[in-house]
Amino acid sequence: MSEVQGLSDPRIHGLSHEVVRHGRVSSLEEAAEARGVSPSQIIKTMVVRKTADDYLFVLVPGDRVISWRKLRQHLGVSRLSMPDAEEAREVTGYVRGTITPLGARRRLPVIADERIRGEVSLGAGAPGVAVTVSGEELIGSLDAVVADVTDPV
Repeated sequence: MSEVQGLSDPRIHGLSHEVVRHGRVSSLEEAAEARGVSPSQIIKTMVVRKTADDYLFVLVPGDRVISWRKLRQHLGVSRLSMPDAEEAREVTGYVRGTITPLGARRRLPVIADERIRGEVSLGAGAPGVAVTVSGEELIGSLDAVVADVTDPV
């Protein structure tokens, strides 16, 4: 078992990745600098609730935010919400700030913003630990649906 929880998940097998350990950071810019990438290359993994026990992951470039209008339209629903920190931990097995679709407690559907390309960095399930991967390979390994679901910050 890998010391980084998500890296033991079968969905990452065959996915070329580099583990980056940088310690705690307090901003997107600080995280980008510590990981050696631009803020747009950092991928935030957001847990979104559709109904009481129906969740999905939305992968969002660091310099963007979820467009709730676009996401609702894409999913064909009128209401979405974000679970609180405890509910997100129960669903994923991770605390906020470390959530990753790799190795989450439950396999959830994934929607990846269409701007995710090239080398990207995302949380690896522990504070101050990330993985650097190909955005295209990440999307393929997660069977993610690619859509325009974000707006600029």
